[in-house]
Amino acid sequence: MKYIVVTGGVMSGLGKGITMASIGRILKNHGYKIVPIKIDPYINIDAGTMNPYQHGEVYVLADGAEVDLDLGHYERFMDVDLRREHNITTGVVYSAVIERERKGEYLGQTVQIIPHVTNEIKARIRGVAEKSGADICLVEIGGTVGDIESMPFLEAVRQMKLEEHENDFLFVHVTLVPFTTMREQKTKPTQHSVKALRELGLQPDIIVCRGKEALKEDVKEKIAMFCNVSPEAVISAPDTEDIYEVPLLLEREGIFFYIMERMQLEQSKEDPAWGKMVERRKKSASGDKLIRIAIVGKYAELEDSYLSIKEAIKHAATELECRVDTKWIEAEDLEEEKEIGSFFDDVHGILVPGGFGVRGAEGKIKSIEYARENKIPFLGLCFGFQLAVIEAARNVAGLKDANSSELCETPHPVIDLLEEQREVVEKGGTMRLGDYEVFVRRDTLAERIYRENKIVERHRHRYEVNPAYIEQIEREGVIFSGTDRSGTRMEILEISPDMHPFFLATQFHPEFRSRPNKPSPPFKAFLEGCMQKH
Repeated sequence: MKYIVVTGGVMSGLGKGITMASIGRILKNHGYKIVPIKIDPYINIDAGTMNPYQHGEVYVLADGAEVDLDLGHYERFMDVDLRREHNITTGVVYSAVIERERKGEYLGQTVQIIPHVTNEIKARIRGVAEKSGADICLVEIGGTVGDIESMPFLEAVRQMKLEEHENDFLFVHVTLVPFTTMREQKTKPTQHSVKALRELGLQPDIIVCRGKEALKEDVKEKIAMFCNVSPEAVISAPDTEDIYEVPLLLEREGIFFYIMERMQLEQSKEDPAWGKMVERRKKSASGDKLIRIAIVGKYAELEDSYLSIKEAIKHAATELECRVDTKWIEAEDLEEEKEIGSFFDDVHGILVPGGFGVRGAEGKIKSIEYARENKIPFLGLCFGFQLAVIEAARNVAGLKDANSSELCETPHPVIDLLEEQREVVEKGGTMRLGDYEVFVRRDTLAERIYRENKIVERHRHRYEVNPAYIEQIEREGVIFSGTDRSGTRMEILEISPDMHPFFLATQFHPEFRSRPNKPSPPFKAFLEGCMQKH
């Protein structure tokens, strides 16, 4: 097994995740089987309880693991399905070590960071790598060099470097090369970052330098000299208009050939599919077809909270060769407005994403009502689906006080806990997470979108449509067109195309399974509906 470890320095948010995802894409393009691992040094067990304002979106894996958004980049770039073990946190590691200590598995030893914690980290990395059957395991260590939280992980990979064959281990370090006001590229932050890494016993093999513009040759040579690498190992990674261009940029910089030589990989013919996809994206981005959609959310000021939705829109737009301009609307801003038409005058579609809690809920319901009454293409996701059910119950079925029991006490809890869920939740059970089958009714919009009657999509919710209200809600073209196998959990709500040009809401999150070359069917259909509206 060969390992590539990606670390970061100078500051967070430089793009380690995109860099590692891009390296994985390059290796996959050359025929290598890869497996990614993300190490998050925070003490949380997972990202599920984190506020999106602090950490961006919570991404959900096939097995229901709630993880850092970088794993979403890995899945999209590398076209792989990951599981819980591909995300290692300090909380997971320490929990395992403490549990072993309580069971007496350390035979009375004094349990310490070295060797017990570092051994646990190494065992987890190697376990995932070997189980995958991959050729190369890529490991990203979150945070920046110098963070106290990441020290045990950096020590663990230092030990692994010594324990593995020299050609089987490679370090990539991502740093920042900033500009001065005189437009001079400064290398000192990179030098200090590499110095901090070397003080921990780690020498980077490749340095990926982020910045607004490409590195000048003399700057590359200076970094190489002061950081003890060859000039070919200094890779310029300037900002790009599209993150999916990054693998092509890094390949042009020679990163694959350097990795190939250092790790003694065999040369292979490159698959051109990724490059063709990027060209299609450029063509669509410069084309005449422009549609504008409104996203009504409660974290609209932080777009990373809806990262997978943004990417799914891009994937669909590429397939349809159109440009999409996104208008972000704070749901709370709609709640005090009697007339909300001015918010949507210039849009061709409205999307209401997932979310939790009462804040902004009524504003989202107002936007759903506006989309339904004015026949504007609409897509609702997860909480957006539940609010679409509430809106239909209130304004179509006549249940004026309909609401979710999650949000308030209501005489008509059209969104509620199913009976079999109540005991589980009372005992501390959590949400319905990960991949589940959805059965699609025949002769519906959903069937035309998916072109099959059994699909698999990812979920992240706790409350469900109350079966007691289904018959009352299903009227005037409102249809529940998708359920689980039992038929008790409603998964898709739509309005008949005879009554509305495009109105679809899903209890699941289709954005999590969207890929650059395989756009999510609901997103593609939504944009098609917007184009027809345009």
